[in-house]
Amino acid sequence: MAAPCETDFDDWLVRTFAETGSFTVLIFLVGIGETSVSPLRSAHLHIVGDETRWPEMIGLFAGARVDWDGAAFFRADAGGLVEDAIAKQRLASLTRHLHENRKLLNDGEFFDRDGLRLKLEEIKPN
Repeated sequence: MAAPCETDFDDWLVRTFAETGSFTVLIFLVGIGETSVSPLRSAHLHIVGDETRWPEMIGLFAGARVDWDGAAFFRADAGGLVEDAIAKQRLASLTRHLHENRKLLNDGEFFDRDGLRLKLEEIKPN
């Protein structure tokens, strides 16, 4: 039996798995400064159950060996799982787009280190 949902990430994962079954996600770890967001590392992951909770995900992120502040998750395909080669292609494409426009992070599921939802907002010049 899965642990109870304690974070926004947990709720999202359980809800998404209930809707689609297994699925592939593209993951981006980012650093967040006072007025900037910097992509740090990326990977893809196949989600085959709804048991994973935020503490386990943080454990996976430790392997990236980078100090991160936020994590964004994008479904690789609305239909569910995709093959590794397709996931790698979509990850490369999204990486290029994110380097050009950080606001794309809002199109994914964006969480802070505590597994709570984040949203980027544009800073208006004075």
